[in-house]
Amino acid sequence: MTQLEQIAAPGSEWWRSAVIYQIYPRSFADASGDGIGDLPGVTSRLDALQELGVDAIWLSPFMTSPQHDAGYDVADYRDVDPLFGTLADFDEMLAEAHARGIRVVVDLVPNHSSSQHAWFQAALKAAPGSPERARYIFRDGKGENGELPPNNWESVFGGGMWERITEADGTPGQWYLHIFDPTQPDFDWNNEEVREEFRSILRFWLDRGVDGFRVDVAHGMIKADGLPDYTPPSDADSMGGGEADVPYWGQDAVHDIYRDWHQVLAEYDGDRALCGEAWLPTLKKTALWVRPDEMHQTFNFPYLQTAWDAKELGDVIRESLDAFGEVGAPSTWVLSNHDVVRHATRLALTADNPQGEGIGPNTPDKPDAAIGLARARAATTLMLALPGSSYLYQGEELGLPEAMEIPDAFRQDPTWFRTHGERYGRDGCRVPLPWTAEGAAFGFNDTGRSWLPQPADWATYARDVEAGDPNSTLSLYTQLLAERRAHGFGSGSLIWEDAGSDAVAFRRGDVHVVANLGTAPLDLPSDATILVRSQAFDGTALPIDTAVWYTQG
Repeated sequence: MTQLEQIAAPGSEWWRSAVIYQIYPRSFADASGDGIGDLPGVTSRLDALQELGVDAIWLSPFMTSPQHDAGYDVADYRDVDPLFGTLADFDEMLAEAHARGIRVVVDLVPNHSSSQHAWFQAALKAAPGSPERARYIFRDGKGENGELPPNNWESVFGGGMWERITEADGTPGQWYLHIFDPTQPDFDWNNEEVREEFRSILRFWLDRGVDGFRVDVAHGMIKADGLPDYTPPSDADSMGGGEADVPYWGQDAVHDIYRDWHQVLAEYDGDRALCGEAWLPTLKKTALWVRPDEMHQTFNFPYLQTAWDAKELGDVIRESLDAFGEVGAPSTWVLSNHDVVRHATRLALTADNPQGEGIGPNTPDKPDAAIGLARARAATTLMLALPGSSYLYQGEELGLPEAMEIPDAFRQDPTWFRTHGERYGRDGCRVPLPWTAEGAAFGFNDTGRSWLPQPADWATYARDVEAGDPNSTLSLYTQLLAERRAHGFGSGSLIWEDAGSDAVAFRRGDVHVVANLGTAPLDLPSDATILVRSQAFDGTALPIDTAVWYTQG
């Protein structure tokens, strides 16, 4: 490897180079008409994803849940919640996706269950010190009568991280830990019974034919011995990632769990994959999750969180390829998901916005929509030229912005309620998709019902409108994915080029990739033949907030 060349980690497994499209099922497509998306809705729109050109889909949770946290509070890990359909609907969706050459990754939530899970209900009825309670993290309280929580930890969703129960005899009892909402009690992963249960859950879905798992809160399943007090900085991201030595994030013992799971997946044919949601302070630490005997991928959140700055972006790409390459893993690239402000809005924000805080009607300094969309299109054009696996979040191919003007009465995110409206949370990136400019709910369903209100101006982002516009964001994404596949950009080497301090520039074979993040146009070579441009422009000067792929000669 020369000083200017970086080579993606070799290997032929599908997950090393795949473009994976995240589906948030309740907001994707609603076949039943009840206002909540479902699995038959996903099946009905698979042709659109095939036309887009993705390699796989990842579905956020659809398992049985009381829906206190949009399905991330699971009551039964082996069944489909009636909101989303049935196991038969899942099997049909999986078969139809596979028939189109699209792999299927499902969300698994192992850090915690729903408080309605049969195990937790049994724990509430059992005595302190019982095997039923040992599946979760129950502790006696502090104070003269146990009236104080066991430590000072604050929940990701606001408020304390401990909830006191009432014992079966009606007296105040022990406390249980919940990193998130009180309806989401944390499992105790030091308990072998918990570990065996999840081996069984993995095999249940692998036996049905799933191609892998996205593992929720993959950095939170082990807590530091003794559960020591900890107070995060006031500006910390809700899921961690900016701080080291947090006693409930990124503990070393969590790696033993994934080594165990790696062996379970290895029992099955077809390169089944694990992808971890792990918010960690450095890329080197993130790469520890994807050593050869652990997970196969982990999300590159440092890349997602990088500001729109040429030096910072170039540095994080270099560091990512080095860190993941050192452990033989591909880097992943991601710009949006169901937990962050959509990048068509986020890249135009002028003030800090910690992950999980969200934006809304009272957010000062509202971002410029035109600037945000231009940067988002340029950022994606750059990202899809990088070697490794890329993740797309539903709706970003339409250029959807964050829905900022959701009325308070319609908000659903627990963060909104537990912070008494101080933090908007994640509703703004979860609004149901617009498929058609005309008709009820913009084609999300036929009844006009929608679990979160859709902005009136989303008709302009509807898929049927963008499909007929060669300059639309949908057309750009479709072209990018086709060219990416044609040029084999998911693997191979990247050679850095110099286009000035305001640009990120590199070459993939004979294709040059340049993104202008500065304040003035950049000259392109006079013999440049442009393959893809993130926005239309005349002449040979690359406008600001624009990216291109081109050849020469």
